[in-house]
Amino acid sequence: MSETTKKESFFTRLLTDNPVFGLYLGICSTLAITTNINNAIGMGVAVTVVLTLSNILVSAVRDITPDDIHIPVYIVIIATLVTIVGMVMQAYTPALYTALGAFIDLIVVNCIILGRAEAFASMHPIGASAKDGLSMGLSYTLSLLAMSFIRQLLGTGIISLSNPFTNEEIFALRLIPKGFEVPMFTSQVGAFLTFACLAAAIAAYKNYQSAKAKEAK
Repeated sequence: MSETTKKESFFTRLLTDNPVFGLYLGICSTLAITTNINNAIGMGVAVTVVLTLSNILVSAVRDITPDDIHIPVYIVIIATLVTIVGMVMQAYTPALYTALGAFIDLIVVNCIILGRAEAFASMHPIGASAKDGLSMGLSYTLSLLAMSFIRQLLGTGIISLSNPFTNEEIFALRLIPKGFEVPMFTSQVGAFLTFACLAAAIAAYKNYQSAKAKEAK
């Protein structure tokens, strides 16, 4: 497989297998915390770390875990990792931890993480499971960034980013003049509208790829 084909395949998987807009998983946290880019990056990194490490650990213990208790074992692994990540965030990024609130703890029941543990990590070696966790985590993070960028820009007219460790502003750019913002996008209605538009775009792309594959056959 050529490098170009590999890149196209990876890009296609990020879209068609996107956990938020393609598989409709983890929607609650996506709608709630994507009011700004800082929240999106914080949650994306937290989920990616938990997803990757849980995939590795689940893969490592898959051969010694009895079938009748494998789900509780996976949940204990995920809950432990979430607790550690939450404590690290509370210690080093308190402002971000406060902004994300209960959604940090709710990573435990995020369908993406348990779903990948059950559907992939429990049946594949550690290396492949780690790669799957990183891939799905990146896809989830990109979904959050896309939603937060649109909502923050249209809702406030400003795109900004702060240092999560010091809470100091790194940059703030006003791209929409004052008076032309659409405050609705900072509310729940804006979250649902943004999600619907992006999900529809992904669905259209998947339909295009399916039609293209049928024509090729």
